[in-house]
Amino acid sequence: MENTQNNKFINILAILVIGLGVGYFFGNNSTYPQANMHMMRGGEMMDNSRMGMGTAMENMMSGLNGLSGDAFDKAFLTEMIMHHEGAVVMAEAALKDAKHQEIKDLASAIITAQNQEISQMKGWLSGWYK
Repeated sequence: MENTQNNKFINILAILVIGLGVGYFFGNNSTYPQANMHMMRGGEMMDNSRMGMGTAMENMMSGLNGLSGDAFDKAFLTEMIMHHEGAVVMAEAALKDAKHQEIKDLASAIITAQNQEISQMKGWLSGWYK
């Protein structure tokens, strides 16, 4: 029973992380009107500026404004690699300092998944934009 609860917790957190990423991508600027917002678990939108993330996300999104094609793809991959590297750093801190094993398990899964995606994106960058 406990393992099932742990899996549900990890799945819910993974959905939230994915939801945040999608919310950030469709950001709050002229091209992506909601970059300052992200969707909460209940479906309501939350202002990132209250979380101290507004400026960082705005900066990431502004790098995509007005771009398309290869220029967009290269900028997107570059920004997303940095974003994922930040997630790995946060997850490493959770492995070290979190109290609950569920958080440590999630952190471990994040590190594995994000590092795989970082490698994939770096491979695309070097293969497409030598």
